[in-house]
Amino acid sequence: MRGMSRQLRVVLLGTGTSTGVPMIGCDCPVCCSEDPLDQRSRSSILVTVDDHPILIDTTPELRMQCVRNGVRRIEAVLFTHFHADHVVGLDDLRRFNDLQKRSLTCYGDAATVLGLRQMFSYAFEHLPNYPSTKPQLELQTIDGAFDVCGVPIIPIPLYHGPLPVLGFRFGPFAYCTDCSRIPDESMQLLKGVEILVIDGLRWRPHPTHFNIEQATDAARQIGARQTYFTHIAHDLPHAATNDSLPDGTALGYDGQIIELVWA
Repeated sequence: MRGMSRQLRVVLLGTGTSTGVPMIGCDCPVCCSEDPLDQRSRSSILVTVDDHPILIDTTPELRMQCVRNGVRRIEAVLFTHFHADHVVGLDDLRRFNDLQKRSLTCYGDAATVLGLRQMFSYAFEHLPNYPSTKPQLELQTIDGAFDVCGVPIIPIPLYHGPLPVLGFRFGPFAYCTDCSRIPDESMQLLKGVEILVIDGLRWRPHPTHFNIEQATDAARQIGARQTYFTHIAHDLPHAATNDSLPDGTALGYDGQIIELVWA
């Protein structure tokens, strides 16, 4: 594909924080909103480069996210980190094993790979008498830039509070969920990004997530042409918040499609 443009399509499968929106037992205006854009499942995206769909994170709502967005095939799964809201839908990957008649490779940093092995031991151990279908997965530790089906991917080291996590860059697009600090060296890896999806939890500060002001400042430093916030809490009504945001920034929403050319 060198010298040729590639088509890049991103689907924001989920844009909510770890509780989802609406939250259980909450009667706030956003949780009770009739605006479908205020309904946020846990944060995940599908990135398709040409004909190669790559899933980032397996949320608790993975099954419904795939059904709602017509996802029938994935080439691989990338994990940002091993917190529950980003991994506990892993068992739903077995449906893709059935559809595609093959195993799937899952990529993560060393801590995430270890966490997945511990949390889903049944999926990675040889259990000849296991009484049900289990996902057929292979784990691959990320230790630098890599590619999936010829698609080059740059992992972006981030901090989620004290926890090291990963964002991912695909040419002109980057996804940086669950972060509260971007190291200087990672800022350099993000230079030239045109479309950025980044953690923007709420207006108030939070110890492990960017608030909107911090996320806006990070987007300004990166120089993205357009930024969408994700991992959004119930503090932010979609329409009213977008009316107050600077040009070139907006809340993402479940089911949103972003298309651009990777030159």
